[in-house]
Amino acid sequence: MAAPITEIARQQPTEEEVTRQKLEELEKLVADHKDAFENLIRLIDDFNDTGALEAANAMILAKNDILKIVLEQLSREQVVNLINMLLGTAGVFMKADHDLIIHLMNGVASGFDEGKQFIGSEEKVTLFGLLKSLSDPDVNRAVGFAISFLKGMGKALQEPVPKKEDVDNETLANI
Repeated sequence: MAAPITEIARQQPTEEEVTRQKLEELEKLVADHKDAFENLIRLIDDFNDTGALEAANAMILAKNDILKIVLEQLSREQVVNLINMLLGTAGVFMKADHDLIIHLMNGVASGFDEGKQFIGSEEKVTLFGLLKSLSDPDVNRAVGFAISFLKGMGKALQEPVPKKEDVDNETLANI
């Protein structure tokens, strides 16, 4: 009787066979996506012709220096103030009614159009003309809005201005 098999020897492909198999898979992939690879090659060629590849390579080599410069610029007091101001403005706009903001911006654009027409005319504004224009419903509506806006702004300005050191991330988050 034959001896029982106690060990199974798996055949390990040689490095050359693994490389050949990978090349065959890559060849099939390229053949399946020929158009995409041609477009990619053209794109890379265009980047090379314009110098963008060389610039990208230089940026990759200098990434630490570039990152240091960017961080230095971002940490300047003026930039930090600008970022805080943008965050505060965004917070104010997030509190406001989206439809109202769009409506107001459309009104501002319309006002610019009317103002542009006035600038092109030789018409002069007189005190009597100003008083008479208040009877125009459009002007009255805008003046009424402006007065109400200024009243609300005045109420808010009664609050003391917070000192810079009193403003923290929680305050910014509540805006």
